[in-house]
Amino acid sequence: MSQNPLNLALRFILELIALYAVGFWGWMKFDGLLHYLAGIGLPLLAASLWGTFRVPGDASANGKAPVAVPGWLRLLLELGLFIFAAWGLLDAGAVTAAYVFGGVSLLHYLVSYDRVLWLLKR
Repeated sequence: MSQNPLNLALRFILELIALYAVGFWGWMKFDGLLHYLAGIGLPLLAASLWGTFRVPGDASANGKAPVAVPGWLRLLLELGLFIFAAWGLLDAGAVTAAYVFGGVSLLHYLVSYDRVLWLLKR
């Protein structure tokens, strides 16, 4: 399975925005020490999970899988992060950003239906 380079670039941008959104939510929702821990720690945790739990042979990760997981679990992890990021933006008051991010993420997964089907078969 190979993917269009523009779609891979969009996916990478969405991943970066999702990490930012998770940190933004943590930064806006907590005070004191938790303000920093959530604002910095949540994106680091999300990035660690994102980069560690992979499906062997996934073209979007150069086929590498530090910890191999079934495709359905990877898809659940991805959707969970993107949904949490959109919700986090909404909850933090960035309503327009939440809708734009959510809409573009949904469009990305619709365009990437071949990858979604590939993940569900793995």
